[in-house]
Amino acid sequence: MATNTRSASLLLCMIAIVLHLQLFSLAAAAPSRSNKTQDDGRGGRTLSFILYQQETINKTAYMVVDGVAGAGVSQTTTPFGTVYVFRDNLTVHADRASPVAGVAEGTSITTSLDGLLSLSLAKITIHHRGHRGSVSIVGGTYNIGPSDYPVVGGTGDFAYAVGYVRSSPVDLRGSTVTYKFELQLYWPPYAPYAPTPQ
Repeated sequence: MATNTRSASLLLCMIAIVLHLQLFSLAAAAPSRSNKTQDDGRGGRTLSFILYQQETINKTAYMVVDGVAGAGVSQTTTPFGTVYVFRDNLTVHADRASPVAGVAEGTSITTSLDGLLSLSLAKITIHHRGHRGSVSIVGGTYNIGPSDYPVVGGTGDFAYAVGYVRSSPVDLRGSTVTYKFELQLYWPPYAPYAPTPQ
């Protein structure tokens, strides 16, 4: 019986070594999804870039449900319970006339009586620096300061990406407001082996 156990253990070790070597050779031969990302030294890749959200009230963003109490409507506030939807261009620079690199579409619900906080969700579709796909975000928005949103999903070149998007106000004057989007994305080491839609 001891001989059978020892033989089985040896066989399992040899199988584990062979599988490990095969996985290692697959990892070495796997093509990278993009030449713009960096290896983080732990087997994953990272990508970061900045885009600017250009939102124009009653042109690219609309209130679809009026709020019930609290602050009035302004460039930075809406009454508690207000629901608005948006589909805003994302530009390469803060200037609205700069090249469009994507679009942010989603909704926000005002969650504070001072009108400055809301719950937001968005799909950010990107065609920029050789990358094409989308990331989905959800989180709290502070209208007059930075807000961090976790990335909860991705498609295309951003499939299996995790990380966050930081939104910061750049210009809140007038009917068009501008927010800076800093995308910080990371792909875990398993991402090249995970299935993706074709």
